[in-house]
Amino acid sequence: MITVRGLAKRYRRRRVLEDVSFTVPRGMLVGIQGENGAGKSTLLKCLVGLLKPDAGQIMLDGRVGYCPQDPSLIESLTLKEQFQLFGAGYGLTPGRVADRSRELMNEFGCAKYETTRVDRLSGGTRQKVNLIAALLHQPDLLVLDEPYQGFDYETYQHFWAYTERFRTEGGSVIVVSHMHTELARFDAMLDLAAGQVTASGRRAGDVLI
Repeated sequence: MITVRGLAKRYRRRRVLEDVSFTVPRGMLVGIQGENGAGKSTLLKCLVGLLKPDAGQIMLDGRVGYCPQDPSLIESLTLKEQFQLFGAGYGLTPGRVADRSRELMNEFGCAKYETTRVDRLSGGTRQKVNLIAALLHQPDLLVLDEPYQGFDYETYQHFWAYTERFRTEGGSVIVVSHMHTELARFDAMLDLAAGQVTASGRRAGDVLI
């Protein structure tokens, strides 16, 4: 689904990523962990094209959906308007946006807020909208930067159930996670330190190249 070879990124003299290489096959759930400042968010932004790496290659097979740590939403727009805007960016027809956004709002329990402005939503509901925006165009690969911040316990559990369903249907997922209680959920965990990655987990051999 995605292959990364020799990825490097520096900010002035500070080395953030150095010779990062891994692959995520179809149908796999891969976590990324590391200390604060290790470069996790930088890595994800390189993967989705928001940052240009200084060196290396990223080869992607399919559509990517990106959910940043901080919701990238326009405060003055309603949920319906947000999804219309994202849908236009994805090249979806208005009818397809309406159908798909309604399906996802029902999935994550926020359909009642469809005509509510973002600045009037709770943090957890904003995060749901952030996630729905990443799913709107039916991506093949999900790249998620701590996507469940602000979720209540029920929504948190539903998120993982949806993620499991997504990958069993052939999608792949990369998730930044700081919670050690989640380790058993992942096929492999990439540990980012000193600009490089090591892998652990039951399928660690499938992600290292």
